[in-house]
Amino acid sequence: MSAARCSVLPTDNEGLEERDVDELWAHSVNDRGVRHRLADHLRGTAARARGFGDAFGAGDLAWYLGLAHDVGKGACAWQRGLLAAEASHGHVGTDHKLAGTWLARRIAGPFAACIYGHHGGLCSRDELQNILLSASGEMIGGWEATAAVVAKLVPEIRCDIPESLIPAWLNGELPGASTAPDMLARMLFSTLVDADFLDTEAHFSTARPASDLSIGDLADRYEERRAGVLAGRPSAPADGMRAEVYAQAVAAASGPQGMYRLAAPTGSGKTIAAGSFAVNHARTHGLRRVVLAVPFISITEQNAAVYRRLLDEPGRPVVLEHHSGADLDGKDAQGAWWRKLASENWDAPFVVTTTAQLFQSLFSNRPAAMRKLHRLAGSVIVLDEVQALPDRLLIPILSALRVLTERFSATVLLASATQPSYWRLKPFDGLPVHDVIADPGPLYERFRRVRYEWLLDPQPSLADIAAMLAAERQVLAVVNTTADSAALHRLVREQRSASFGECLHLSTRMGAQHRRDVIEQGRRLLENKEPVAMISTQLIEAGVDIDFPVVYRAWAPADSLQQAAGRANRNARLAEGRVVIFNPSDGGQPADSSYNAALAATRSYFGPGRADPDCLEELDRYYPERYALQNLERSGMGADIEKLRRELDFPQIAEKFRLIEDHTVAVAVPYPADDKLRLAGLIGRLRSADPRAAGDARHLLRELRPFLATIPKALARKALASGYAEPVIGDLLEWQGPYHPERGIDPADLTEVGTKEVYVW
Repeated sequence: MSAARCSVLPTDNEGLEERDVDELWAHSVNDRGVRHRLADHLRGTAARARGFGDAFGAGDLAWYLGLAHDVGKGACAWQRGLLAAEASHGHVGTDHKLAGTWLARRIAGPFAACIYGHHGGLCSRDELQNILLSASGEMIGGWEATAAVVAKLVPEIRCDIPESLIPAWLNGELPGASTAPDMLARMLFSTLVDADFLDTEAHFSTARPASDLSIGDLADRYEERRAGVLAGRPSAPADGMRAEVYAQAVAAASGPQGMYRLAAPTGSGKTIAAGSFAVNHARTHGLRRVVLAVPFISITEQNAAVYRRLLDEPGRPVVLEHHSGADLDGKDAQGAWWRKLASENWDAPFVVTTTAQLFQSLFSNRPAAMRKLHRLAGSVIVLDEVQALPDRLLIPILSALRVLTERFSATVLLASATQPSYWRLKPFDGLPVHDVIADPGPLYERFRRVRYEWLLDPQPSLADIAAMLAAERQVLAVVNTTADSAALHRLVREQRSASFGECLHLSTRMGAQHRRDVIEQGRRLLENKEPVAMISTQLIEAGVDIDFPVVYRAWAPADSLQQAAGRANRNARLAEGRVVIFNPSDGGQPADSSYNAALAATRSYFGPGRADPDCLEELDRYYPERYALQNLERSGMGADIEKLRRELDFPQIAEKFRLIEDHTVAVAVPYPADDKLRLAGLIGRLRSADPRAAGDARHLLRELRPFLATIPKALARKALASGYAEPVIGDLLEWQGPYHPERGIDPADLTEVGTKEVYVW
């Protein structure tokens, strides 16, 4: 093979000389003193990408994108820059994406954008066209010359074939065809980014072994361990109903791939039943993984613990829990390595994550967020507590789920006690649905465990409610905002006699370990029949396994009311539990048009003289009215995003798609107090360590998760200005202000400390 010709910087730094070289380099020397050959990197990335792309019928196209992605590194300027950066420990600073993009445009069409964005993010189709059409003849000549140099070492980049490699299925007639190009671009981008990262990682450090375990192989283990768990715990009257739900889930798993719906009452064992459906369905169809998403981190932690007991082996974990609390995919150069090392690629048989992590990644345009997406192809995707998906984004979410099932060999299971009427919306129109519970109505009737009481007119104050809670022996109160939860906790604490048991608090202003400890403390007190009051935000009402005899719930949409009721008499040990719905005169509510529409629809069907929130017939009327009040299909954020998806405008999609609207910020808090040294060590390593040399760098954020709370960005800005918080990396903060032992970051406690400026929080 003839040598490539390029100007290089000699290792003695005595100046430039023109000479022939037998190699081009992709990356600088590793700890073994070895540089990464460009030919090896292109072929290694291409091979990995093909393996990923085969899962959705686009292996050849993924291979070519991997082969061409770093062709621009063959430019003389880039090769000189690499050696200079190696000597100075700096950055190359020379663009390398355009040569490969230009080379791939004929074969990959609009998907050449994957190469252009493989470091910075997917651009829009129009932006890429404008860049290529406006390029000067000199620029194009440079790109083609670079490709010619690389082709001497990697001749297959020419790929001289008469037709493109774009899969034929892209132009089918299925209902999701208009947004299929958007999803294919995302999946191809994911294969490229992940393959590029893994091949680079293998050069600089010991490569992570790919998971060789299929989740379907573990179905028998799941069943055996479930039986062991049941045998080791006290029986409950609800166990017979749970066994029935479980048996139907196992039976349904043998059905065809597609869209499934699991509607079962709260407390009927949906978590374990959904997992069993998923692993057995994976075995039936030869699928490699399950991705289970839930709406709140607290449920993620709880469910991950359940599935670990059922699936993990010592030294060989099966379950990956992924819910980074911090935004590490911004544009700052300082955090670039951390973003790569902290990101997950979901190469695990069973992934437990949050719906925010799943869908923000699915609609992102940033590499670290998207590298995992190709793992969704050929997987079972379980959306637990699916009613918590925000209305304003339902149209693109449902559209994406449909495309995943019809084009990317995924099966989706929608699990909820308050199953939304998604088939009344256009994206699911005509989509076949398989019901895990064929006729859930009788099941709900047999599993009624509570009676509802209503305190709506006249409206009580929070102080009135606090007086009622102070008199209850065991009671849970759920309110709509973190401010209300803190205020009500203070009021109940003041009125509830210390001799009348603990008064606990739960909100996202508390660190993750703090929340776990409180939930566990509450369970223990309940099991020991000791008095306890718990004041919480809605984070407890969807899926948290806790059983109070009495639940108070602030007025909220019908699905939230029913979910809160699921924490009352959960195990059916009482003849009847109580659920008291109150509308506090001084309480807060989310400032959200979707929430207001849901409240309006709730008033139409539920309340005194109307149905209770667990009436399936009225819920089936409630959801369509709620959607109609918002005109979801013709206007609003979701409709706008669908238009942008058809136009392949990835940056604008990412900008508009915000699953959590109030943009919270992760804060590392000093809880537990006796673990401050560990927290300080983690923070110090995040701030100062060179992640390229830190063997355990990608695990630092996992280790930090127990310390993470969240606060709104407005509060974060004030905290930074007043010295109550310090930046760590990305938007992650270290909290240095007061941390209440029961309420965490309580705005009422944020008064003047030393010389710090006072703010109204």
